[in-house]
Amino acid sequence: MRKIDVIAALLLVVGAVNWGLVAVARFDLVATIFGMQFGDTSFLSSVVYGLVGLAGLYQALSWKAIQRRWQGQLEPVRTR
Repeated sequence: MRKIDVIAALLLVVGAVNWGLVAVARFDLVATIFGMQFGDTSFLSSVVYGLVGLAGLYQALSWKAIQRRWQGQLEPVRTR
């Protein structure tokens, strides 16, 4: 489950950066990556937006469980 947590967090960062660019510069990073203009969508960009939305829903619904999984489970640094 920790891999899913990391993937969801990365997708949320992508979504947050994209929305920040839209707000500040009217620049849609996802559309640009797929060779489209601001506001245009394609199947692939819709998949990206959908994955970002699912990641947000996953994070929101499992927030407490994620905290329990990650709390105190950091591996100690090994020295030689």
